[in-house]
Amino acid sequence: MRDTLSQFFSSVAAAGNDGRKNSSDSDNSFAGHNGSIRDVSTADWSAKVGSGAKDPNGSIGRGTSETAETDSSGTGGMRDSLEGTGSAQNDLIHLKRRVGLFSGVALIVGTMIGSGIFVSPSGLLVRTGSIGVSFIIWMACGLLSLLGALAYAELGTMNTSSGAEWAYFMDAFGAWPAFLFSWVSTLVLKPSQMAIICLSFAQYAVEAFVAECDPPLSVVKMVAILAIVSILFVNCYSVNLGMAVQNVFTSAKLIAVLIVICGGAYKLFQGNTQHLQNAFTGPTPSLGAIATAFYTGLWAYDGWNNLNYVTEEIQNPSKNLPRSIIIGIPLVTLCYALINVSYLAAMSPTEMIESEAVAVTFGNRILGAMAWLMPLSVTISTFGSANGTLFAAGRLCFAASREGHLLDILSYVHVRRLTPAPGLIFHSMIAGAMVLYGTIDSLIDFFSFTAWIFYGGAMLALIVMRYTKPNYPRPYKVPLIIPILVMVISGYLVVAPIIEKPQIEYLYAVLFIFTGFIFYIPFVHYGYHPKFMNNFTLFFQMLFEVVPTTSMAMFD
Repeated sequence: MRDTLSQFFSSVAAAGNDGRKNSSDSDNSFAGHNGSIRDVSTADWSAKVGSGAKDPNGSIGRGTSETAETDSSGTGGMRDSLEGTGSAQNDLIHLKRRVGLFSGVALIVGTMIGSGIFVSPSGLLVRTGSIGVSFIIWMACGLLSLLGALAYAELGTMNTSSGAEWAYFMDAFGAWPAFLFSWVSTLVLKPSQMAIICLSFAQYAVEAFVAECDPPLSVVKMVAILAIVSILFVNCYSVNLGMAVQNVFTSAKLIAVLIVICGGAYKLFQGNTQHLQNAFTGPTPSLGAIATAFYTGLWAYDGWNNLNYVTEEIQNPSKNLPRSIIIGIPLVTLCYALINVSYLAAMSPTEMIESEAVAVTFGNRILGAMAWLMPLSVTISTFGSANGTLFAAGRLCFAASREGHLLDILSYVHVRRLTPAPGLIFHSMIAGAMVLYGTIDSLIDFFSFTAWIFYGGAMLALIVMRYTKPNYPRPYKVPLIIPILVMVISGYLVVAPIIEKPQIEYLYAVLFIFTGFIFYIPFVHYGYHPKFMNNFTLFFQMLFEVVPTTSMAMFD
């Protein structure tokens, strides 16, 4: 069998054969998750992988994938199918732990600081009508992000499998809530997030070459597509290259933030504090308006949970995951606070509201001949944020597909570069389609509403597992009040805008979530596996030169 596997890998690397060799060990064959490796008996599969993984006909073992059971000893252990059949260090092919503390902080900071802080301050002012209230919401969004991330740190150190919310839903609630999350996140949330960021990148990049008119929409979309392709190449080529790009761009954007802060400090030392006085004048915003203002602010903070998607690749995750969070999110919150003060030192609230790009207006006021640094800073910031978003999104595809919740090919890893290339390509294709056919405003509204449904669900998962898995090791543990508070706020953020201003889009979002049952019931619950999927998986396996990870431990 080892010879067979060796021949298989050689054929994958050369992409010259179909990777299928006959073996005398068994007359049985299987496809599905490992559609290209043949002649593995059912007994071998059950003995090596266990009933929680896919059975030889490509369906899902309903013993564990349908339920999140506590082990028989009462210790509240995690499901074997997550920790046992996942990518492990003794697998022939696995995702290696190459993300250290600095890279972890860079991933958090780099994905959080995107285009939001350069555009969103005006949106918050419009919704709140007050400088003081908008500043409070900026700080509250940072605090909420930190509390949510600390709760995620407990979840991520309990279960070090990649996939974030998907893995936590599997442990706390079972298969169908996890599937609905992977369904919505893979098809909408993560691709729309990347599409928004790349459109912002393209808008600022093209504006640098168009002085007297708005840039053509077709050109903006073309540049956004090129950005997606470039980021896809980087992340498919090498994990180290992807993290190097993330580190460099995060450092560059922090320099840009420092330029804004220094410019604002210069204006404050000159005595330009008039716009900071009487900060709380104006009408009191309604509860619904505050919720929509939170949406705007939280968009600028989004990315606080991205490190949880790559926990299988973090070095010493029980320490580096919470450390990265504790360093990264307060750093971003401090930057946002100082940037907002800097903006108000250079322009009035009315000017901020009227400006389509607050950072560019700020640069024109402060930097003079160096004003071009602001559009450049935004493009650097958004490109780095998009890179981190795709880096995390590909791991969600990888984790969910490995459990059978998405196409099998999406859980495969490149045989030489050890990157989840199919998942990365899949996300990029959907993001590209959204760039071509969507608008930024509509994408942000859908993203914010739907995302906080699942953030609240993750908090509920933590609370549930405190009782269903009370004795399971928790290297990092937060006070129970934190997930309860974040869950309540999540509920408010979901319900308040609907009450304040009902829109049909909210109904569409909920219907789309539950549409996932149409695919879950036949393909996951009952394990139906169309025969043509074997050839489909094999074709793309040969095309992308990828192999599965979960089966590899069978042959060690």
